[in-house]
Amino acid sequence: MSSPLLPSTAVVTVTYNSSSQLDEFLASVTSSEIDSLACVVADNNSADIATTRDITALHGGTLLPLEQNHGYGGAINAAVRTLPSDIKYVLISNPDVKIGRLATSALLDEMAADPRVGSVGPRVLNSDGTTYPSGRELPSLRTGIGHALFSHIWHQNPWSRTYRAESDGADYRREVGWLSGSCLLVRRSAFEQLAGFDENYFMYFEDVDLGFRLGQAGWKNIYTPKASVIHAGAASTSAESGKMLRAHHDSAYRYLEKKYSAPYLAPIRWALKVGLRLRAYLFARSD
Repeated sequence: MSSPLLPSTAVVTVTYNSSSQLDEFLASVTSSEIDSLACVVADNNSADIATTRDITALHGGTLLPLEQNHGYGGAINAAVRTLPSDIKYVLISNPDVKIGRLATSALLDEMAADPRVGSVGPRVLNSDGTTYPSGRELPSLRTGIGHALFSHIWHQNPWSRTYRAESDGADYRREVGWLSGSCLLVRRSAFEQLAGFDENYFMYFEDVDLGFRLGQAGWKNIYTPKASVIHAGAASTSAESGKMLRAHHDSAYRYLEKKYSAPYLAPIRWALKVGLRLRAYLFARSD
């Protein structure tokens, strides 16, 4: 049964040369609920904009063509600004996601149950059916450094397990530090209170930062396995893997710099900056 909040809900997504994935995504949005959901597709100045326009129109969506690439968070913010005032809840999703049956309604149920919930995330399944750890704790200096140093050579190290919140399990509803931006529902009033995603993050960590700021503002981030989606992976960035690797490390530093901004932590911020740049350089050389 669909949620009574569904008429106050819209879907927003971002495309960047990813029209090949858009048709399946929009079809899943249409088939996932009994009632239809308005959908806005923000396009980051793609080369395949004509195809994206045709697919969006085929599914009754609205295309928002942007004159330049604003990154993920910037494009999402632009799409949310176009929504009418009666839209109170926004499902933010990558276009390489397939929305599960009644997933949006399940997420909305969490919103209805607690007015302090600012964001809700579903179980995110990989293409092979395994669960991606989409609801995590906020990175700390200890877990962040341990995860950065050992994640690629010791996958089950304790710092990465803590960061991914794997010990909590994927089968339980729980409050988390942040939710994967691949698919999450936000309360529009909470999202707009924070001016949306921080657009200084071009790519990566904008979702970590959003969860951090929501928590600071007194909102809850909730993970629920009652809703599920399938995430195929970031095909639109694969052709620019070197650039995306640098963006990931730059965003990681920006987040840690913001979280640990006290003057007495300046030496630690300097060490983090040097370490992350060295890590990005070494990973780029190994590819």
